[in-house]
Amino acid sequence: MARTSYKDLLEAGVHFGHLKRKWNPNMAPYIFMERNGIHVIDLHKTVAKVDEAAAAMKQIAKSGKKILFVATKKQAQEILQTQMAEINMPYVTERWPGGMLTNFVTIRKAIRKMASIDKMKLDGTFETVSKRERLQINRQREKLEKDFGSIADLTRLPAALFIIDINKEHIAVKEAKKLNIPTFAIVDTNADPRQVDFPIPGNDDASQSISKIVSLMAEAIKEGLSERKVDREKSKDDKPEMASEETNA
Repeated sequence: MARTSYKDLLEAGVHFGHLKRKWNPNMAPYIFMERNGIHVIDLHKTVAKVDEAAAAMKQIAKSGKKILFVATKKQAQEILQTQMAEINMPYVTERWPGGMLTNFVTIRKAIRKMASIDKMKLDGTFETVSKRERLQINRQREKLEKDFGSIADLTRLPAALFIIDINKEHIAVKEAKKLNIPTFAIVDTNADPRQVDFPIPGNDDASQSISKIVSLMAEAIKEGLSERKVDREKSKDDKPEMASEETNA
């Protein structure tokens, strides 16, 4: 796995923290200096944390489990939608539905409702209901798609969460903690890095910074997925050989 480039993080503005007066003292180990009243993040520490997080994410992806990405702030929404589509990972960009993890059974019911509406449209049942009912069903389907479309393939609890802005997404952090689901996050100077298992000190407001870190995580996941594919193909190839050896014996 390629090591993260300090220069790339610098160019993406990952080092720009918040105003000094907004800082969280627990971020002190990751702060390099203060410039014009703004904290500057130590990118050498960020590089180490990015590499640590990427290695862990690669292993999760290699094991065939899902990582749920969470970012409802505007500057991160499109980044997640684009990058997660490429690696087929679930994400939440609209709003975090309370109980998304702790009440996963109810969330799955809502997702199944989407599937049953789709089935109605395919098997012709949809055409047998009144125009008014069709309108209501379509509206319901649109709302469900908006809230849960990006997690439709999440059939079980995710193996980990990747969060952008843990202050904003504090409910997601809390639910993951309650269920002992590992958490990864971009943690800015105004947040408490102790809240997550894999904090990545960095600017969680600028789209360029968010995009850079998310793309590094996506690359690690891609590597894990391709290694998984290779391993599975190898084990398929080994089976016939074993079978022929047994026959010869």
